Amino acid sequence: MGTHLTKRGPRRGGAHAVLAALLAMLVAGCGSEAPAAPEAPATNATDVMYAQMTVEHISQGRPVLDLAVDRGTAPELIAVATQLRDEWKTENTTLTGWLTGWGKPATADPNESVHAGHGALHALRPRDVDELRTAKDQDFDRTAVALLLGHLHNGMETARMEAGGGAYPPAVDLARTTTMKRQAEIQRLLTLAAGQ
Repeated sequence: MGTHLTKRGPRRGGAHAVLAALLAMLVAGCGSEAPAAPEAPATNATDVMYAQMTVEHISQGRPVLDLAVDRGTAPELIAVATQLRDEWKTENTTLTGWLTGWGKPATADPNESVHAGHGALHALRPRDVDELRTAKDQDFDRTAVALLLGHLHNGMETARMEAGGGAYPPAVDLARTTTMKRQAEIQRLLTLAAGQ
């Protein structure tokens, strides 16, 4: 019987020690700070390239939108350009904020070899904008619609690249959302072009 008590004694003592330790941890935990925030989702080269190329895309397209809003004669052209300008302002703020947070420059490397697998840097040529500035009336509208259609199509290619290969969930979501928006805006511009 003595042996039996000897075997059970330490077991009870061990259990009490474990229980006491657990209680101490719980009490200490009540006054502790909130748990640390989870780490930010990982990014990859596609996320960075998407953000940089889209910031550049928006910067290049903004003069066309400004001209379309100020000098367009077709109400639908002015409406699409105004909507796009508002959307691009929000998207640009989001994208530049991400790039800053990632410690990356806001502009993409102009070296084309860097963009292998990501598509080329899409650009509106300065002469395209100059042509729009000199156009008048309905010719202005036709030129603006043509430039916007090409520019929006290029932007969708970049968004599709991100949707298919990005790793940062908010960027992938933005790419998918903007693709749907641009598709609708392109359709509106195509309808406008068909009636010109």
